[in-house]
Amino acid sequence: MVQRVLSFLFLALALPLLSVAQDAKMTGRIVDDKTKEPIPFASIGLKGEQTGALTNEYGFFQMAMPQKNPEDSLIIMALGYFRKAVLVKPGLKVQDMIIEVPKRAIALGEVKVQGGKVKDLALGSKSNTPGEGMIQGMPGSQYAFFVKNDKGKNLGNVRSVSFYIGENGFPREPFRVRLYKADGNYNSPNTDLLTENIVVSAPKGGEWYTIDLTEYNIEAPKEGFFVAMEWIVSGDNFYTTNFMDNYTPYGQILRPTFEFKEARTWNYTMGRGWSLITLANNGMRYNAMIRAEVDQIK
Repeated sequence: MVQRVLSFLFLALALPLLSVAQDAKMTGRIVDDKTKEPIPFASIGLKGEQTGALTNEYGFFQMAMPQKNPEDSLIIMALGYFRKAVLVKPGLKVQDMIIEVPKRAIALGEVKVQGGKVKDLALGSKSNTPGEGMIQGMPGSQYAFFVKNDKGKNLGNVRSVSFYIGENGFPREPFRVRLYKADGNYNSPNTDLLTENIVVSAPKGGEWYTIDLTEYNIEAPKEGFFVAMEWIVSGDNFYTTNFMDNYTPYGQILRPTFEFKEARTWNYTMGRGWSLITLANNGMRYNAMIRAEVDQIK
């Protein structure tokens, strides 16, 4: 009897704490405003907090409430959709939200018919031996490597992209492939070249993993382009930058290369944006081990 009473008292005391814990989080789902279908792997960020979260493949997200200011803007960014802002302030419902986002119409470029022969051209990392070190991402983060057209060849479409996946970590965890123009601040990644959600999973680590992109007809910019790996979440795994202290890294590990004297790799962090990685070893820069195959028109 005493044990029952104590259990009841413990539950009575715990319920308010559980309620407070739930109230301290924002939860919801991001959906297409027309079809009401979930939008997977959308980036959710609080403008003032510089923190963020990522939806899972079913469009669900979970993140902490604003701490610096009770009123903030929730910024939603999804591949192929317009950016949307939602006001967050005391008194507004922030649990189980349904946020509808309008799809962006993609204008297809003019198809150019060019004469001449087409051959395969390799851009980016040429090595099959990775450098020492590991590039470990967190959900929502990206590492983008600029596959530069060093010799000024006449480029056609992107055939494939490849990532050197490390043997450690969890190589089979999914990640999203991103391609960008170098048209951001200081030539950082900015405009998406690949506007489809391409989520893949490597069969194992310790080798190159190649993704065929020929069906997407992506025209390679003449100066080159960024190829990026984006770490994502799956199932019921959620992530927010507020939980760094108890976050356990998971997912695949990208290996570095020291083939280039210039820094060509940028890192994206939710809430903070892009930053150039400038680490070096014996005069050679630390870059993500990424390559691409494109059409070269002769």
